[in-house]
Amino acid sequence: MPRIRDVWINWFEGEENGYNVCPFHEWNAEDRIEVLDQAEIVKVSERLYDYVENRLEDIPEPLLHEVFQKSTLRKKMTRITLDYCFVMFDGWRVLAVDTLGYKTPIRKSRLAPKHERTVREIMEHDKSSVFDIKDIVDEKEYHILSPHPDYMTGLTRKERQLKQLLFMAMDQLYTSGESAEVRYWFTEWDPAVYEEIQCSINKETMWQQFFDQVRDGWSVHHYELCRKMIKGHPFFEKLWNMQHEEEVK
Repeated sequence: MPRIRDVWINWFEGEENGYNVCPFHEWNAEDRIEVLDQAEIVKVSERLYDYVENRLEDIPEPLLHEVFQKSTLRKKMTRITLDYCFVMFDGWRVLAVDTLGYKTPIRKSRLAPKHERTVREIMEHDKSSVFDIKDIVDEKEYHILSPHPDYMTGLTRKERQLKQLLFMAMDQLYTSGESAEVRYWFTEWDPAVYEEIQCSINKETMWQQFFDQVRDGWSVHHYELCRKMIKGHPFFEKLWNMQHEEEVK
């Protein structure tokens, strides 16, 4: 199998959605960039690429067997052998993966453009077999805490993170909030609905209408709603502050 050397890596850990594995232009100074001394390149089908990029489920055994202990991480003057680490290529897209010794893609990283080009050049004439999934894979289900990619399209890294925080606050509102609280926040978002939602609809319907308005895009209006909704919730406030501390740095 072909290999690539001296690859910059920015691991995103525990991400089940590919849109949270940031491209090179969204890496920032606070990210911990590592270097793979060498990494095995595996050719995969588009279906397997999508499966690994957007799930945290078991990688096919033949692929794991092929890459076992063939990639190494450079740490200062030492090389650390990684059990199941590889760079996958589906004919155009490139993604680095490390399982931390398990069978699932725990860590994922995009590559720098120059390293992506190197992978494509290496694989242009490669005759290796293509790994695929034998079993039928159910269509992935999205929900408010794992939003559909359509809701994140066109957003920057910070906007995606704040939008997920807003969705977390909305999920808590649905789970533990009273009808009056949902009514308050819906009106805060859209004052024009005040008369309509006073007494005529139940909590679930009201919340769904609220979510349907909020779910698409990102704007100053979304930002202000998020800022207000997380107040008084220590965990959410911590996440909010972390985003703004990074911005200051």
